Amino acid sequence: MFEILKHFETKYGTLKKKGLRIEGLSMIDPKRKKHVIMISKPFMFDNRQLPKTYEGLDIKSKIEGGLPKEFEFNKDALTKEYVWAPIKFEKYVDRCSEEIRKQFGNPDMSRGEMLDALAFGNFEAHKKKSLQLMAEGKIPPFKLN
Repeated sequence: MFEILKHFETKYGTLKKKGLRIEGLSMIDPKRKKHVIMISKPFMFDNRQLPKTYEGLDIKSKIEGGLPKEFEFNKDALTKEYVWAPIKFEKYVDRCSEEIRKQFGNPDMSRGEMLDALAFGNFEAHKKKSLQLMAEGKIPPFKLN
């Protein structure tokens, strides 16, 4: 398993310049002995550059640092809100598209590419999964626009 982690670090280590931190292996389910590769990265990171799994291990990530105002939430609020609601990504991209293009070094980046980059690699898949989780009651309801 440590070999897999070493291979992952070799293959994706260049992304450390962009803020990626490879934290190591973590066991998330002791009963089934399920391990994952833990990483952290800044919010402004092109998630299309990372796989969801690597050599049989899921990649679990967390955001390090601050979030844009569209994603801020009150932890003590009576009604909880889904921090990763698709509309929040859309509002952020619409407000900061020039900054995002500059950060990613791509002046021709489309709105869809920016959404994919920020929303875990595939915005439409994230939106679909979010709607499903909301319908199942697993995340708080959110607006679509």
